[in-house]
Amino acid sequence: MNPLHSAIVWDPSISPFSILGFEVRYYALCWMIGLLAAYFVVSRVYKNGGIKEELFDPLFFYCFFGILIGARLGHCLFYEPEYYLSHPLEMILPIKEINGSWKFIGYSGLASHGGVIGVVTGLLLYIRKTKLPFMWVLDSLGIAAPIFSAMVRLGNLMNSEIIGLPTEMPWGFVFVKTGITAPCHPAQLYESLAYFAVFIAIIILYRKHKEKVGTGLYAGFTLFTIFTFRFFVEYIKDNQVAFEDGMLLNMGQILSIPLVIAGGYLIYRSTRNKA
Repeated sequence: MNPLHSAIVWDPSISPFSILGFEVRYYALCWMIGLLAAYFVVSRVYKNGGIKEELFDPLFFYCFFGILIGARLGHCLFYEPEYYLSHPLEMILPIKEINGSWKFIGYSGLASHGGVIGVVTGLLLYIRKTKLPFMWVLDSLGIAAPIFSAMVRLGNLMNSEIIGLPTEMPWGFVFVKTGITAPCHPAQLYESLAYFAVFIAIIILYRKHKEKVGTGLYAGFTLFTIFTFRFFVEYIKDNQVAFEDGMLLNMGQILSIPLVIAGGYLIYRSTRNKA
């Protein structure tokens, strides 16, 4: 049977609507919905932990800019360093020089590994201001991070980016915008569903063991599960940049390994320490 007969033809608009002439894109919408969902989850964890509201309020600021800056710099420096080091303005601002003129294109390149580094950096600044225990705050974010990650991957799906390799499975997607006519694995959807499952699991765990916040269990669980899945799903993804061709492990896998190890260590640490 021709796999195209059962493939899902995927060609959504990248923008569902405009506001005052400004085009709102699905990726940005998914990113913000994920961040707001994470904000709500962390606010509940803080409330359950008896943390004062005025100590919670600055967290959104530090996380938002930490994730955005870290993810952007991570993409530029991990995946396309030669280009962006020679075009530093494009690294910082959501613009691109096309045919001699500047175009607003949004932040189309964001790396989750860089986002982790960015959010940890933001947290160090946040705890310096609030004096809250670092591990307690890290665990709080660990509980919420999977829902944010899941929404970001949905945004990637809407953008038809980070696609998988060709497949004959009946759920293969023909990503029209890429120009690839063969059905491919919807790797973004696989990741999104996996991260939603991690989020459900961690919420169930949290409801049973609220006293473990601050031991590293939740941050470790999130890092270990998400980046273990990320490591293996890379085997069915198309390489994002040319230099990955021929590598035994691609950049996504190489960057995932230390985060999986860190997650495993935090889980082990949580079994030997109390919050």
